Amino acid sequence: MKLRRLQEKDAPHMLEWMHDEELVRHMHRDFSAMKLENCRNFIQHSVESGTDVHFAVADENDEYLGTVSLKDIRDRHAEFGIVVRRKAMGHGIAAAGMKEILRYGFEQLSLDFVFWCVDRRNRRALSFYDKNKYLRTEYAEIGVDAQYGNEEISRFIWYCHRRQKTVL
Repeated sequence: MKLRRLQEKDAPHMLEWMHDEELVRHMHRDFSAMKLENCRNFIQHSVESGTDVHFAVADENDEYLGTVSLKDIRDRHAEFGIVVRRKAMGHGIAAAGMKEILRYGFEQLSLDFVFWCVDRRNRRALSFYDKNKYLRTEYAEIGVDAQYGNEEISRFIWYCHRRQKTVL
């Protein structure tokens, strides 16, 4: 597994997970209407964005397996996002991709913390984060002004992963 910049060749594989009803059922947005052109536009924007970082999670043959992101990077924090295609599930790909993007955020971008949220109904995602020992928190404890309404804030389970303090 490796992280690399998104490429136009990834678009058909992105569309595959976007149209996987079970996979996207409890995500923050409806992906069912997405078309190949939407994927291409997202890939192009990922190269130009100054506030977001999106990488492809790819296998040893450079095949796109998913996307991992740090979004709305500001004030030494960012919101995390990840999605992997069904064929990548159960192989440790998502855990490795997440670990790598967090390392990138802390080491390359000098972030202090990364946060994310999961719909309470998304049992697969909650199980993944809990199994990988990411700590749940309350939204108010994160201390950010994210683009979520009160109803969403209460509907989601929140996580926050902070930079490890180095002891000299």
